[in-house]
Amino acid sequence: MSNANLLIAANTVWVVIAAILVMFMQAGFAFLEAGLTRMKNAAHIAGKNVLIFGICSLVYWLVGFGIAFGDGNSIIGTHGFAPSVDVMLAVGKAPYSFFTTIPGAGAYLFEVVFAGVSLAIVWGAMAERAKLWVYFVFGVAFTLIYSVTSHWIWHSGGWLFGLGMQDFAGSTVVHYQGALAALAGAILLGPRIGKFGHDGRANPIPGHNMPYAVLGTLILWFGWFGFNPGSTLAVVTGHHIGYFGYVALTTNVAAAAGALGGIATAWVVLKKPDVSMMLNGVIAALVAITAASGFVAPWAAIVIGFLAAVIAVVAVPLVERIGIDDPIGAVAVHGLAGVWGTLATGLFAVPALASNLATGRGGLVYTGSFHQVGVQALGLVAVGGFTFTASFGCLWTLKRLWGIRVEEHVETAGLDVSEHGMWGYPEFYIPVPGGYGTEAHGHLGAPHMHRPALEQEPAPVPAQPAEEAA
Repeated sequence: MSNANLLIAANTVWVVIAAILVMFMQAGFAFLEAGLTRMKNAAHIAGKNVLIFGICSLVYWLVGFGIAFGDGNSIIGTHGFAPSVDVMLAVGKAPYSFFTTIPGAGAYLFEVVFAGVSLAIVWGAMAERAKLWVYFVFGVAFTLIYSVTSHWIWHSGGWLFGLGMQDFAGSTVVHYQGALAALAGAILLGPRIGKFGHDGRANPIPGHNMPYAVLGTLILWFGWFGFNPGSTLAVVTGHHIGYFGYVALTTNVAAAAGALGGIATAWVVLKKPDVSMMLNGVIAALVAITAASGFVAPWAAIVIGFLAAVIAVVAVPLVERIGIDDPIGAVAVHGLAGVWGTLATGLFAVPALASNLATGRGGLVYTGSFHQVGVQALGLVAVGGFTFTASFGCLWTLKRLWGIRVEEHVETAGLDVSEHGMWGYPEFYIPVPGGYGTEAHGHLGAPHMHRPALEQEPAPVPAQPAEEAA
């Protein structure tokens, strides 16, 4: 075997491992989102991560991968749809001539898990009130929307790539774009029942399981070591062997700074070291460093991560104040932190690293020029305008034709039982021998008043935990 083939083999092993790490982030989103929402929706919220990844995987193979990375023009890929065996095994050949370090199949696997992450973000702001079938229809639509902007920024023939836009692993492509679609959905769905009082003030609706949210955040942090370092697509990047190790370093120190920035900002702004805000700080920092991870020095990564956490903690209540109900904080954590990370790359990009990656120029701090900041801002405007308009238009059409929000009694009962005929926590709602509310658990206090069997009509309304009763 030649040295060139050995290098391709090593690249493929690394990229496939990184793809598996990114896919594991779906488990992180499942725990995080289920933990930050109410128990009557826990199974629905967690289960949709499996559903949407299945939808995305098939649509991306059939159409999305060709749109994003197939040979074409500066706007869209026009080749590589439903790729065959020969195409998937080839390296650096049409229709996927962009991928010169790994075969087409490895490229598909790595890119589809990114599309799945962006789609997972969308549903965070739509949680607890969107109809199940909307996942199917908008899941298909958003996968295509995502693929178009991927081509603009990541394909060597894309128009924003040609201008030198720096988005190493997707602060704009994955996170900002997912948050924009989430914002469109939250606006069209309206707030959850009881979220806002008659005076317009937001009522807290706490999540039911903070340890789940913590576990989800740690899984996401872990998965991000596939997300950012894997975006090298090779074990040799430019003039550096093992450059993915450096990317992992900047990713980690940014996340660490985000944890400290999140809890410190919550202590100052909210007067309490809120654990959920610490978690938001970690994720916001990871979102922000995603664009910059291959371009900036470690000190800049720390600054980017810390300030991303500050932005997220301040922005979460601000989003509520303008009347938007975002149960997971997707708009602030993925949207605004994504904007900051994209612009921060234009501020802090090291000229030598930009040259090594052959993408854009050095940032304002090093060059004194606003050129790279301007390119980054242009990319944000273009992606923002296209994604929000397309997402809002699609969801608005679905709303007008069939409705995208569940009925009031369905939302009140919870999506677990109403949409799926089951509960994420059945012992809290139905009699189970020796379960919660029986003599075996008498030490827990007064028993729950269990509803009769499921076959009663109308559908039973599960008793809510005290933290939800408001």
